[in-house]
Amino acid sequence: MTASKNLRRERELSDKAKDSTKKTRRNSAENTILYPVLPLRDVVMFPRMIVPLLIGRKSSLRALEVATKEKLPLILVTQKDPKDEEPEVSNLYKIGALSKTLQVFNGNDGSAKLFAEGIERVKVVKFVKNGDYIAARVVKLKYKKVLSTHGRRVALLRDTLVNAFSEYAKDYKKIPPDVLDNILKIGNETLLADAVTVHLTLSVSKKQELLELIDIEKKLEKLLFHIEEEVEVMKTEYTIKERVQSQIRENHKNYYLTQQLKAIHQELGEEDPNKEYEELEKRIAQKKLSAEAREKVLSEFKKLRHLNAISSEAAIIKFYIECILDLPWNENLETEVDLEKAESVLRAHHYGMEKVIERVLEYLAVYKRTNNSYGSILLFVGPPGVGKTSVASSIAQALGRPLAKISLGGVRDDAEIKGHRRTYVGAIPGRIIHAMRKVGVSNPVILLDEIDKMGRDYRSDPASTLLDVLDPVENKRFSDNYLELSYDISNVFFVATANSFDIPAPLLDRFEVIKISGYSEEEKYHIFMQHLLPKQREVHKITEDEVKISENAVKEIISGYTRESGVRHLERELAKVCRKVVRTLANSTQKSIVISEDNLNTLLGARKYQDNPINDGARIGIVVGLAYTEYGGEVLELEAVLMPGKGNVQITGKLGDVMKESALTAIGYMRSIAETVLVEPNVHSEKDIHLHVPDGATPKDGPSAGIAICTAIASIMLKVPVRNDVAMTGEVTLTGRVLPIGGLKEKLLAARRIGIKTVIIPHDNVKDLQDIQNYVHNDMKIIGVKSMKEVLEIALVKDIFINVPISDMKPFIEASSKVVA
Repeated sequence: MTASKNLRRERELSDKAKDSTKKTRRNSAENTILYPVLPLRDVVMFPRMIVPLLIGRKSSLRALEVATKEKLPLILVTQKDPKDEEPEVSNLYKIGALSKTLQVFNGNDGSAKLFAEGIERVKVVKFVKNGDYIAARVVKLKYKKVLSTHGRRVALLRDTLVNAFSEYAKDYKKIPPDVLDNILKIGNETLLADAVTVHLTLSVSKKQELLELIDIEKKLEKLLFHIEEEVEVMKTEYTIKERVQSQIRENHKNYYLTQQLKAIHQELGEEDPNKEYEELEKRIAQKKLSAEAREKVLSEFKKLRHLNAISSEAAIIKFYIECILDLPWNENLETEVDLEKAESVLRAHHYGMEKVIERVLEYLAVYKRTNNSYGSILLFVGPPGVGKTSVASSIAQALGRPLAKISLGGVRDDAEIKGHRRTYVGAIPGRIIHAMRKVGVSNPVILLDEIDKMGRDYRSDPASTLLDVLDPVENKRFSDNYLELSYDISNVFFVATANSFDIPAPLLDRFEVIKISGYSEEEKYHIFMQHLLPKQREVHKITEDEVKISENAVKEIISGYTRESGVRHLERELAKVCRKVVRTLANSTQKSIVISEDNLNTLLGARKYQDNPINDGARIGIVVGLAYTEYGGEVLELEAVLMPGKGNVQITGKLGDVMKESALTAIGYMRSIAETVLVEPNVHSEKDIHLHVPDGATPKDGPSAGIAICTAIASIMLKVPVRNDVAMTGEVTLTGRVLPIGGLKEKLLAARRIGIKTVIIPHDNVKDLQDIQNYVHNDMKIIGVKSMKEVLEIALVKDIFINVPISDMKPFIEASSKVVA
């Protein structure tokens, strides 16, 4: 029994070896045959597929001739690039179909029409350039055998494909019913897959991908995916078609109703609604436009005439035409610059701005003589509430021109300035064009307010857009994205305002900067009496007899209820007083009220700010520093302590990077002179330093607190108190030099406000005192210093250098540089 099984096994192996040998010989034989190749454009040939082919290329005609003469089948392969007239072998796919010629018709022009049927898929082993046509050696490409474990899944996929293709064919309605029946009767999965692929509207690349798949399971899955994709496309096309047809029906309905409405209006003798188009046409004829603008308007008006008057597109075009017609095109307002009037207006509306008024008058004088501003544009920089916007308004009043204000605070999109393109839904012109439409003249005054508050992100940069607006050469051809026309804004008198110099350098270079400083308490008093009080009396309809306010009450409101560089909060407090006064007069028999220090508490509540010095008496590690913010001058109380540790430094108070670096620079300076000033040994390695600036919720930054920080650290290291009546500001270097700072006037006002009598400033800032009114610092002692040694000699209650030999002090001592103003 065992011998019989072994014999049978040997015979089976022998038969398999013979079959394998025959198959190898057959493939070898096929590989030696050169089949003519016919490249196809936009067609992929499948087995059992019959297609008509029009042949016109010489190489293709030659391949057909050889196939017919030698009775060889053709190899039909698809071109990768259908535009290639004479494709090279690199532009041909390597998998195609071995096809037989069913019928050939020769045309009179040398072309031929061929009916070919695909026999089986083949893979090109090698392309051969055979004279004037392409030939190829091929091997047959068979599907992978389906494993018994996958047979049920393949059968399920086949049934699903049949159902999906049936539904697709019914919806598509381009596949004849008899063809569909024949396809659905195919029992073989591979033939069914090829037949379904042929009748799907797929791209050449997708069909070629399906032709090359030899895994029937994957092929069936791929076909199901493509059918579902095609069904979704058909649904979308159907929806779009229905929508278009619905719109057409709606337009027909609207047109019919419009004609009926027109007939009704005519019957009733009422005005024709289309008459507004005639008025628009009359405006176009009368308006003085540039040649470019007139051509654009006439083109758009021609479109408008052919549209339904109540359609959305008609409304969009009408708004566009009206925008162009509303713009002033070379409609300059002829006014003369009256310098006397300008001076009287500026002095009447602004107190304590002598330097600013003089500079503006100089600018206007040059403008009057030259009739242009030489490309320079005024930029007023100063804290809020000091009158920057009102100065711009006074300039417009002095010039006799209308003023248009453009607020740039928070603008992040350049389309806000140059408009949106008309392709966007709800597109409108930018703010420049909107301002020009509003004023109605070509040479207004345009105020660019809060130019330092513009934002920017990765999508757009409004500051860069403003460069184009403010360029005196480019703005003659200013182009708004909405208008898509060149518009001349070179006659516009631009004025800008900002709270700080936080402006990109290229944009800042376009401006002539005029700095407006904060007001002193004396200036605020005069502004209160001359401007704010009359204004609020007018607003609240209060006469001088009904309300009287004492001088001390005014000064108390200024010092105790406001703390600002400008007068905006001061005006609010005055308005609050006026409201309470009006109510009191309405509810009592009183006919007049006198406001004094005694009843301010009743009207405004408890005093908000105290003017006492920050600390009582000289204390170790506490220094009065001066800072400048965009809201004016501030007093900073710096505190430093020394505690046991390992030489670490801790800095708190929400300080910025520059201020932290100033602290480290100060510590470095003190370590460098440790031996000179006899600092306690090992203090840098056995003690920790903690520096704190109170009001921790407020961000603080800048280098001007450098000498104050250094003084506080010197005080704790040497255990010497700091004078409490001295305030200081200045940047310190690692070698102890004191460098200049900005915002000197605001800092002096802040020191004066709390009663400081001595202020230490950098020596290079002493020259700036001549630009500051005398009453700001006439009762203060201003000391200019060049080195940190001078600062410590003034601020500390004890001379720390007194016992040091002069030879040891040479690296740190400079020539005397005290300047007392």
